[in-house]
Amino acid sequence: MSTTRATPGRATPGRAPRRRLTPGRIARNTTLVVISLIWALPTWLLLVNALVPAADYGGTPHWWPQGFGLFDNMSQAWTKADLGPSMGNSLLYAVTSAAAAIVVATTAAFATVIMPVRHKALWFWLIYSGTLLPLQVFLRPLFLAYADTGLYDAQFGLFLVYVAIAIPFAYFIMRNFALTLAPEIIEAARIDGASWWRVFWQIHVPLSRSAMVAAFVFQFVSVWNDLLFGITLSTSKNIRPVMAALAELQGNYSNVGPPVVLGGALLVSLPTVVLFFSAQRFFVSSLKLHG
Repeated sequence: MSTTRATPGRATPGRAPRRRLTPGRIARNTTLVVISLIWALPTWLLLVNALVPAADYGGTPHWWPQGFGLFDNMSQAWTKADLGPSMGNSLLYAVTSAAAAIVVATTAAFATVIMPVRHKALWFWLIYSGTLLPLQVFLRPLFLAYADTGLYDAQFGLFLVYVAIAIPFAYFIMRNFALTLAPEIIEAARIDGASWWRVFWQIHVPLSRSAMVAAFVFQFVSVWNDLLFGITLSTSKNIRPVMAALAELQGNYSNVGPPVVLGGALLVSLPTVVLFFSAQRFFVSSLKLHG
């Protein structure tokens, strides 16, 4: 019976080799931990102060839990801000506008990467330039145009805005994904006589499914969290998105305390958290495919 002795510095068969801790690796890990803690600090404060009963809040933020009034705070926020209809509006805007933007972005990425079009770089910058300007520059012209055309305080008007602002970044994601696809697959399909329309629907879309889901999640969260256009282009309760309704809790005529506002903020963030964890497997599959 023979025994195998591990040689120092060599990996034992069947066992993953140990990574040595170098100064660079330690510095990198320390930096990542510090950045994670900085990112988690606002979330911690949100959770802790949302737990405080509104009647016990003294005006000073708490760093550690003081009682448990979360459900009561959420209930007050839901009632006083009338979050039900506004959450339905945001769900409608986020789903439809994100889906429409993904369809347009996927089609544009296929046309500017896969198809033999001229001036591909020009088309990229023409579409992607929509993300280069701050959204505030569009408020005045949009408000005036919407007031003149009857789109102000209308669901279709907000839908158009959200689709327009979602397309550039979605196109950026889909274009970068299309660049990683093997061109031999498209060439083989074209040689077999497949039309561009058939190549798009039967080859490009199935291969791009994980990227489409990732882009949809990003745009859904972006539209769901929008406050700027919600308070500028809508006033009615049956039109305004949820962030505009939640903002009224902090208005001049609101008499609720910060725990109620934080409880409402925590409540309206739940759909995005659920969506992210539901789509997590698509992110993982995308990483495995291109890892």
